[in-house]
Amino acid sequence: MSTSNLRRRLHHGDVDGRRNEHVDISGVDYLNEPLLGRSSDDNSGSEVYDPRRQDLWDDDRKKEQLHWSFLFSNLIAQWAQWLASIISGSGSIFGRLFPFSLDNQNGPVYLSPLQEERLNSLKRRLQIPFDGSRIEHQDALRQLWRLAYPSREIPPLKSELWKEMGWQGTDPATDFRGGGLISLENLIFFARNYPNSFQMLLNKVQGQRSDWEYPFAVAGINISFMLIQMLDLQSTVPSSKSGIRFLELLGQDENAFDHLYCVAFRLLDAQWLVKRASYMEFNEVLKSTRTQLERELVLEDVLAVKDLPSYTMLDK
Repeated sequence: MSTSNLRRRLHHGDVDGRRNEHVDISGVDYLNEPLLGRSSDDNSGSEVYDPRRQDLWDDDRKKEQLHWSFLFSNLIAQWAQWLASIISGSGSIFGRLFPFSLDNQNGPVYLSPLQEERLNSLKRRLQIPFDGSRIEHQDALRQLWRLAYPSREIPPLKSELWKEMGWQGTDPATDFRGGGLISLENLIFFARNYPNSFQMLLNKVQGQRSDWEYPFAVAGINISFMLIQMLDLQSTVPSSKSGIRFLELLGQDENAFDHLYCVAFRLLDAQWLVKRASYMEFNEVLKSTRTQLERELVLEDVLAVKDLPSYTMLDK
């Protein structure tokens, strides 16, 4: 089956993706049993030469050789484990020169210099709270309005008009809470890079809509926060399956988080319509959106955000 056909099928169904099955052999205890059993023949009381006694002597020598071989192999294994512990050190030069695969779920995750740089840059963005008193944050809000309503005059920063965009009150600054500035940046990125999808979701022009719709802007803030949790970005280095896979995508595209945000928003709206949801069911739809993204992220043929089956729903 071709990749394109696979994606089309995943797009219309419940995306389970390929399940990775791992066989855990950590509990297997090698060499528990003796390599050679003791001989039941013992004619030591006889003074007559018996060639079998030479065989027993040879067996004893083999046992001794195997014993020392076993000790030596254990020594080698312990040395290799000690070397691996040195390499696994976060500050080790070996860890940077010889990074292990990000697919390794049972050990530390090693980043390439490019991945580490981009992850740190993303983390710095996450640490910036929205501050309505800062001029650059105010300008970002105005920029979002211009992108959402190009032909309309920008309202004051406190105005009833902001509710039309899906802010809960007259002052958008009160809705950010834990979302931070990055949630506003995500909305701006969505409007700039996928304007058709942005306008479609903003104005709720597709499908049979609920009488009590989700507020667009506030939904966007929730999606940003959901992605931060799903990708384990609050950890020093992500360790969840989705987070580790995201690091690979980040290595390919420094804007991977912002593109994934756009996919998530479009997917949430599609789930909303399928479930015929209303305002009180928003959290349920958000959870199902997260589940769908987690399934798609671990698909083997997903090497970039654009490879996600749900990405095909976005319209530039």
